[in-house]
Amino acid sequence: MFAYAVAAVFLGLFGAGVLRDRRRFSNAVYLGLAVTFLGLGLLAGIDDAPPGVAVTVMVVVLLVLALGPLALAGMLCANGVKMVRKEGRRPANLLSLLAGLGMFGVMGLMAAAVLTHSPTLGIVVGTLLMVLGYVSFLFLSFIGYAFLYGRMRIRRDADYVVVLGSGLVGGRRVPPLLASRLERGRQVYETLAERREVDRTPVLITSGGQGPDEEVPESHAMADYLVERGFPADRIVREDRSRTTEENMLFSHALMEAERPGSECVIVTNNFHAFRAALMARKAGVNGQVVGSPTAAYFWPSATIREFAAVFLEYKAVNLGICSVLVLAGAAALAVIP
Repeated sequence: MFAYAVAAVFLGLFGAGVLRDRRRFSNAVYLGLAVTFLGLGLLAGIDDAPPGVAVTVMVVVLLVLALGPLALAGMLCANGVKMVRKEGRRPANLLSLLAGLGMFGVMGLMAAAVLTHSPTLGIVVGTLLMVLGYVSFLFLSFIGYAFLYGRMRIRRDADYVVVLGSGLVGGRRVPPLLASRLERGRQVYETLAERREVDRTPVLITSGGQGPDEEVPESHAMADYLVERGFPADRIVREDRSRTTEENMLFSHALMEAERPGSECVIVTNNFHAFRAALMARKAGVNGQVVGSPTAAYFWPSATIREFAAVFLEYKAVNLGICSVLVLAGAAALAVIP
């Protein structure tokens, strides 16, 4: 019952956090803790289940714990190879491959510790598993809440739709990734326009400056893409100074405040980037919800790992502090080995 009570507390904190502001990473942590304690409560009560059910559940849990990491590592490696083939060997495209290889490396260390019966290696592996356990908990919490966040209903009273830019192809052409954002932005705009009076028709902001290898600002190429496909040119504003997502938020916010102070917006990016963009919007003081556009399935693992790493380092004082404590605990255990 204790685990269920703790789960209920964290579920209550999660609900209150979402009502207060759905763009908080603490919501993801509360959700993760609620699910964790609920799972512990269910496992603790397995003795009360019918014998056949209890045995089946325990077998499934053991299989997941034994084979799950192996299968996941294999899938990450396969995805990493596909990413390199399709997207090139840029560091960001290697993340899923490196994650898979890292998991195989940890499993190899665990096997070595068991086979050698080395206390030193056992403590090293134990410490590594504690650090990885903490990071994995945050990662799963991040994925779970990002999934929920991406399925929350969009605001119906927003005055602006802000589409975040990305790189252009050949210096001036909109690539498929960015086209997906623009088409999602058009859909959101049309949904908002159906419910607004004529004098309060929403405005779509294309946000993106000009990179060193681009012939035109991203926002101009984005606007041209929409206009060529029938979008009303007089409902587009081009924000062409930003170079980063943070600047997308700040400069777009300045445009909105200059025209309609206190206005709300819906920000459009790709689905893997939506939750992190929401965290950035909150930090920048933008009163906006973020929605995501579809992304190719093979692109998602590496992109999600990259997004999580950025969020993890955003709170580096807490996260690196906890990891350091775990490492120091392992070092203290090593120090007492004769």
